[in-house]
Amino acid sequence: MFEQSTPASSHAEDLVSVEQLRDGGKKIMDELRKTIIGQDEVIKQVMLALFTGGHCLITGVPGLAKTLLIRTISQILDLKFKRIQFTPDLMPSDIIGTDVISEDKSTGRRTLQFVQGPVFANIILADEINRTPPKTQAALLQAMQEHCVTAGGNTYKLEEPFFVLATQNPIELEGTYPLPEAQLDRFMFNIVVDYLNESDEIKVVTSTTSNYQPQLHSVITGQEVSDFQKVVRRVPLSQQVAQYAVRLVHSTRPGSKAAPDFVKKWVSWGAGLRASQSLILGGKALAIMQGRYNVSISDIKALALPVLRHRILTNFYAESEKITSESIIKRLLKTVPEPKSGLR
Repeated sequence: MFEQSTPASSHAEDLVSVEQLRDGGKKIMDELRKTIIGQDEVIKQVMLALFTGGHCLITGVPGLAKTLLIRTISQILDLKFKRIQFTPDLMPSDIIGTDVISEDKSTGRRTLQFVQGPVFANIILADEINRTPPKTQAALLQAMQEHCVTAGGNTYKLEEPFFVLATQNPIELEGTYPLPEAQLDRFMFNIVVDYLNESDEIKVVTSTTSNYQPQLHSVITGQEVSDFQKVVRRVPLSQQVAQYAVRLVHSTRPGSKAAPDFVKKWVSWGAGLRASQSLILGGKALAIMQGRYNVSISDIKALALPVLRHRILTNFYAESEKITSESIIKRLLKTVPEPKSGLR
C-alpha cells in the first residue's frame, strides 16, 4: 500500500486515483486497438512512459506503424500535438522557433518577436529523428530534460505534460545519423517494433484495404495525465528492490567492481543514473497497471531491455563476435543476484 505516514484521507484519494489510472489505461488500450493490431508490448511500454512523464524512442524499419501509433495516441489524449519530420536539411530553429523582426505599424518601430516552433506542444512526434545531423538532434536536449527552451537569450517554459515520442530507423539504413549518447540517455525507453506475425498481418491488410475508418475518441485529458504521474511517484519502493535496480545498472559499467567479466570485455560505456531512475519509475507504473501497490523485482526485470538497450555502448570486440546490448542485458538478468528478501 501507499506510505503509512500519509493521512487517511490522502491514502483514500490515492486509491481512487490508482483506480482511475487503471481505468484510463484500459480506455487508451481499447482506443489504440481500433487502429493498431498486435504490438501489445509496444503499446504497454508507451503507456508506461506517458504515466511516468518519460520520453520514448521507437525503433523499427519503415512500414511498421510507428508513426501511426504516435499519431493515434495524440488523438486519444486531449493534448496539443505537433509532428516534426526530421530531414538532413532541418535546422534547430525549425524545431525551437526563432526571433523575427516585427514592425509596429502605428509607430514604425521594429522589434524582435519570438515565433514559437513546433516544440511548443504537449506531444511531439519526432519522426525519423536519426535522419537529421546531430546539431539539429541536439535542439531537443534542453526541452526533453528541463521542459523549456532558450532562444535569443530568453528561456521559454513548455506546457505540461510534455512528451517526446521519437521514431528511428535502424542505423544500418542509408542516410541515418546515430543519436549522441547524451540524447539517447534522455529517452526513458527505447522500444523496438518488430514485424507482425502472420495472423496479425492478415488483419492489418484486410482492414487497411477496405473502407473501414475507425472512430477515435479523446478519453484522457492533460490534467489527468499529470495527476497520474504524481500518483505513480507515491507508490512505495522497498530497499531491496531499489538495491537490485541500482545493482543491475552498476553491472553494465565496465569500470565498476560489480561488472561481470563479459561486460568488461564487450562494453565500452554503461548506463548512468537515469537508467536506475527509469527502471524504478517504470516499475512503479507497471505495478499499478497490474493491480499491485508495490514494486517487485520482476517489474524491474520486465523493463530492463527497453530501459538499458540504448544506454549500453558495445565495443569492437562485441561487434566482431556479433554481441548486442540486448544479449548482454539478458545475460546480466541471469547473472546479477537478487536480494533475498526482495519482492519477486
